[in-house]
Amino acid sequence: MKHLRYALVALLMGLATQGWAQLPAITLKTLDGKAVRVDSLRNDGKPLIIDFFATWCKPCNRELKAIHEVYPDWVDETGVKLIAISIDQAQNVHKVKPLVDSYGWEYDILLDTNSDLTRALGIQTIPYVLILDGDGQIVYKHNGYVDGAEEELIEKVRELTKQKTAPTKKESKKK
Repeated sequence: MKHLRYALVALLMGLATQGWAQLPAITLKTLDGKAVRVDSLRNDGKPLIIDFFATWCKPCNRELKAIHEVYPDWVDETGVKLIAISIDQAQNVHKVKPLVDSYGWEYDILLDTNSDLTRALGIQTIPYVLILDGDGQIVYKHNGYVDGAEEELIEKVRELTKQKTAPTKKESKKK
């Protein structure tokens, strides 16, 4: 019994360190002031990318700009959706919409003006990216940006979409 307890604790710790978790129940606002509960963010069973940024963060803006250039292809190929979350403080939130408009970003934008979500997730540096699977589980985390890093993101998304479409053992046996 003692060994079983240790094995269970080790398994749970392993799952926790892999990042398999859900988003916390925190409410953020859209650019037009609508409230959105973060734990309800989904993409109809398809992967979801959440990218934390700030208007003053040059690497963040480079990352979102680079993704913007290939985003329509990503959506066509995988159905992925990207939500960009600004961590700009309340006194600077008026800068977010002009920045988004100037780059032509078509992502959904949420505002974490009080850093509630950032704190809850333990985010200390940006850009910070999460990928959620089709069930809303966080399956990948990454911070920082170097040119070309968006390729790693789409590869992770492709892996998720392949897993989703791969037949299960039961389905394989039926054939």
